[in-house]
Amino acid sequence: QVHLVESGGGLVQTGDSLRLSCGASGGAARSYAVAWFRQAPGKEREIVAGISYNGGSTYYADSAKGRFTISRDNAKNTVYLQMNSLKPEDTAVYYCASHVSLKLVPFEYEYWGQGTQVTVSS
Repeated sequence: QVHLVESGGGLVQTGDSLRLSCGASGGAARSYAVAWFRQAPGKEREIVAGISYNGGSTYYADSAKGRFTISRDNAKNTVYLQMNSLKPEDTAVYYCASHVSLKLVPFEYEYWGQGTQVTVSS
């Protein structure tokens, strides 16, 4: 069993930056891949970025490329999502999720955090 807790969301303005954190505990958390998903009101949950258990592989959605960076510190059991040049369309609840390998769709992930709200004002 892996327990995930997100933090770092908030209300920012267009062009600002935020760093989200996903703390993991339980099981062999550092042996799991982690992905960040987001869900805006009325929209489906979509992947933003993902990272393999050792950081050797990463994935970014087109909307995140060039602006967001995913990283992990296994000594701290924490995965980060650095978000720069934020836009109003980035407004959503952001979730981290964990699985034994890096997947791109939500239903592949069995462990989820509670989510953190990111709101970008124009």
